[in-house]
Amino acid sequence: MIYCYFAYIGIVKNKDFPSLLQVPSDDGNATGNSPADPACVRFALAGDYAHLSFVSDAALCSYSVQQWRLPPTFLDFFLLKRGKFTELACSELKFEMRRRPVDSRRPVRRRISNVVVWSLCGIFVLLFIVILSKDSRIESRPSSSIKDYTKYVKNIEGLNISDEMLSPNSVTRQLSDQISLAKAFVVIAKESSNIQFAWELSAQIRNSQVLLSSVASRRAPLTARESETAIRDMALLLFNAQQLHYDSATMIMRLKTKIQILEEQVGVVSEKSSKYGQIAAEEIPKGLYCLGIRLTTEWFGNSNLRRRMNERMQIETKLRDNSLYHFCVFSDNILATSVVVNSTTLNSKNPDMVVFHLITDEINYAAMKAWFSMNTFRGVTIEVQKFEDFKWLNASYVPVLKQLQDSETQSYYFSGHNNDGQTPIKFRNPKYLSMLNHLRFYIPEVFPALEKVVFLDDDVVVQKDLSGLFSIDLNSNVNGAVETCMETFHRYHKYLNYSHPLIREHFDPDACGWAFGMNVFDLVEWRKRNVTEIYHYWQEKNVDRTLWKLGTLPPGLLTFYGLTEPLDPSWHVLGLGYTNVDHHLIEKGAVLHFNGNSKPWLKIGMEKYKSLWEKIFTGPSMAAGCKSA
Repeated sequence: MIYCYFAYIGIVKNKDFPSLLQVPSDDGNATGNSPADPACVRFALAGDYAHLSFVSDAALCSYSVQQWRLPPTFLDFFLLKRGKFTELACSELKFEMRRRPVDSRRPVRRRISNVVVWSLCGIFVLLFIVILSKDSRIESRPSSSIKDYTKYVKNIEGLNISDEMLSPNSVTRQLSDQISLAKAFVVIAKESSNIQFAWELSAQIRNSQVLLSSVASRRAPLTARESETAIRDMALLLFNAQQLHYDSATMIMRLKTKIQILEEQVGVVSEKSSKYGQIAAEEIPKGLYCLGIRLTTEWFGNSNLRRRMNERMQIETKLRDNSLYHFCVFSDNILATSVVVNSTTLNSKNPDMVVFHLITDEINYAAMKAWFSMNTFRGVTIEVQKFEDFKWLNASYVPVLKQLQDSETQSYYFSGHNNDGQTPIKFRNPKYLSMLNHLRFYIPEVFPALEKVVFLDDDVVVQKDLSGLFSIDLNSNVNGAVETCMETFHRYHKYLNYSHPLIREHFDPDACGWAFGMNVFDLVEWRKRNVTEIYHYWQEKNVDRTLWKLGTLPPGLLTFYGLTEPLDPSWHVLGLGYTNVDHHLIEKGAVLHFNGNSKPWLKIGMEKYKSLWEKIFTGPSMAAGCKSA
């Protein structure tokens, strides 16, 4: 067939047919080329008879009968197909059948046969290559799997058991999941009195645990070959558990009970943790107590310290000069106050223009003066006072001092037990009644000669120059503070009791909260608007603690409502005492605030932020001695 096809291409398509249809002459010599193979001509005629339109009917019939040996009926059909409706039929033609004389010439080798041979060879070669490639691909699959497994083993080699458990392709993880499920089925089987099945599950659990323990003591991971038996046996038991109708509904009920028990345990542990953390935050560290005693002894025993402090205090003009940068800190913590002063002066561009007003209580007054007389802090002006010297701070003027005289208030904050059984311990911290905390609402009276002051808490660290705060326009507001309403729990409704009609009528529950810790106070506007009286009003209304529960921030939100100018958040970064803070915010922050119970000077402080505070702390050798004591 291939040979005939090439004959069709070479003869019919190339119009070489006329020369092949030459009828031999009378002298016996054929004209033109030798005729093609009759079988191939039949194929050519049957395949494309339209190309033979240039051949005469008579010549075609005569040559077909004597040379190609075509049956007459075929030629009849062919002539009809050509549209030659003639009465001529090959069977009626009468002519002399002449045989072609033998050609003495050597037959010419047909070039078409070479093409066919080479084509067939090419096809066979291609088929052979395809078959070989398929065989090699099939044979290479096992080796690739071995390579993949080897790569997997190398990747997890050296991992500990915990890392291997987290790998999604780990056999150890699959075995551990089976153990967890089997343990649940053991409990259900015991409850169903199926002791035999529970024993089988327990035995298989022990076998799997032994296998895992052996893996944990070596560097190489658990392989599929090692765990195949254990996984198969456990899978059969788990399948049997399903056949015993230990279905998902039963498992859900069992797991729900476990979850409830765990939730109760978590609640108890969380309550204990909160209580112990609060106690640790309230107590004075041993090192700080030691330092206070040593400094007090040094102050009264060293006359040079007293003389040095008196020389500094003689520069009273700086204490009232409103062209300088005035900062105030109210604290009884010597180390914390020292870090605030030191970090501010270290980052100040003009330390000689910085004035610090420090106010403490009578107990720590001598120690505070001794400490700051031993350190120069780059020559900044430092004033140390005690609030007991302010005679106007009395129960008749200050609502907090008046509330401290009430027996119910004393029982609430100092009894050591919770009367209502619902108020958390943090709401009953006595420090919230400390005058050092509430003194921030009396700043204009504490510093009557000043016009603008920056208030700093004792749990902050300053990282940048703060002189720019004194040039900020507060737009006739009293308080400049950073808002904290990026999260919902920092809005007003989280601090105040909106079920009370006074709160509900006067304050927007979705108003933005802000934070104490770094605040700019315009004392001129403060006095003009009589802000301290606003504070007194709300403090007296909360005598029964129905407006808010704790702290100085809720009364601050009420007092400065509508009187607060938002500052850029980079001035004050909060949360280093109880949560994770973005390190980019820490790098850009001017003031870092360790608000919360985890103060950096306590052992419960957050370790990753302690270095920010400890690198600033410098002081006499007695501080190091107390720290190690």
